[in-house]
Amino acid sequence: MTQARPIDADNHYYEPLDALTRYQDKSMQTRGAQIMRDGKRVFVVLGGKVNRFIPNPTFDPVIVPGCIDLFFRGQVPEGVDPRSFTQVEPIHPEYLDRDKRIEVLDQQGLAACIMYPTLGVGVEEALKDDPEATVATITTFNRWLEDDWGYAYQNRIISLPLLSLVDVPAALKELDRVLKLGAKGVHIRPAPVPAEGGNRSLGDPIHDPVWAAIAEANIPVFFHLGDSGYNMFAGHWGGNPLFEPFVGKPNPLEGLVVADRAIHDTMASLIAHGVFTRHPKLRVASIENGSDWVAILLKRMQKKANQMPQFFPDDPLDVLREHVWVAPYYEEDIRALADLIGVERVLFGSDWPHGEGLSSPVAFVDDLKGFSEAEIARVMRTNSEELLGYTPAN
Repeated sequence: MTQARPIDADNHYYEPLDALTRYQDKSMQTRGAQIMRDGKRVFVVLGGKVNRFIPNPTFDPVIVPGCIDLFFRGQVPEGVDPRSFTQVEPIHPEYLDRDKRIEVLDQQGLAACIMYPTLGVGVEEALKDDPEATVATITTFNRWLEDDWGYAYQNRIISLPLLSLVDVPAALKELDRVLKLGAKGVHIRPAPVPAEGGNRSLGDPIHDPVWAAIAEANIPVFFHLGDSGYNMFAGHWGGNPLFEPFVGKPNPLEGLVVADRAIHDTMASLIAHGVFTRHPKLRVASIENGSDWVAILLKRMQKKANQMPQFFPDDPLDVLREHVWVAPYYEEDIRALADLIGVERVLFGSDWPHGEGLSSPVAFVDDLKGFSEAEIARVMRTNSEELLGYTPAN
């Protein structure tokens, strides 16, 4: 284990029921978020439709951290029903309270963590047909986040505000607001941007004012796994066209069809459509999307760059190595990723306290086989420090 305490680049909170409504304007009550009850059951309604992105939005009981680790490693013992791995328990205070979370960071041996939503990453897809409601709901969410977690609490809990590109002037306004409150990065959905008459690429020049403002502010963009709308492709193959985990019968084809396509296409759009060429100071990170997509994307882009060099003034590998950080899944070949993009671009992320993450975040180091002590120090802490441009209090 390294001497300096690690920075976990993938931590989560569980939102309270009023996270989407505490600051909601009355004019948005039927277009934005509503909390409905049917006896003991609670539902989140988004855009007038029940949203099942999170099957139990009370998060009580909630899944035990790391309990499905073996399932995600693909190491289910013969004869064992994978469903038996899932365990639930009453929600813990540190999932909801920042002071309790600081105590747990100390117990876990972490210097700091970067925090992401659990429910919040499903909002934008649900409201994709109503840009005004999207903007209003994301701003409402960010104001709740500022109340309950802050953007850099005790310089150890780094919580990321959401930002949507669906309305460029509104995005610039919200970016300016959260920057003034100390945001150290922003979370943008890894997905095409909804637009009238169809979607736009993230790399469409219409979004350049936002990318320019982010680059000028010298903060990174984080693309975390969420509902990117890609389950529509599963629907084309007879699966559920909606991202509704834990709902209905399991369908192995759905995961194979959707997999890591959203982050693959997100990074492709940024590079192929010249975002980093036009904004050379822009830095982005992929969180909880794994890393198997990296080698596939690079192979495809290098072929495309050879075929259409006018669109690729720089080698795609050089562009990715300069601008993109990646938090791999712990069960992947992390050594191969580091050799491909450089160990300086690999981030440690545990996904704690989610069931598919690690029960003990710093156990991530056990999967850094073949790394030197200096490389381990980089992955576990230094790379996150450099990406965020800050040193935590501990």
